[in-house]
Amino acid sequence: MRKHFDFWSIVVIALTLILFVLALLIKGLTHDLLLEAGVFLVSVKLILMSHKNSVLATETEKRLDQIYDLLRQQNSPRSA
Repeated sequence: MRKHFDFWSIVVIALTLILFVLALLIKGLTHDLLLEAGVFLVSVKLILMSHKNSVLATETEKRLDQIYDLLRQQNSPRSA
């Protein structure tokens, strides 16, 4: 998990979950629950997008390194 999330992202995730559970306990199952659930789902969506971007950036970096290595092999002087 630490590979794709920094310390502050993990803090925000934990804080969001704690505040949602706290609001659920304080407000109960009222109509305000829909508002709290909506805010929670938006936070989850942002977290998932952040994770996906991190994974894609890692994959892109690996592919660029492979391209760089191939180009370096092509341009290297060949001993005949």
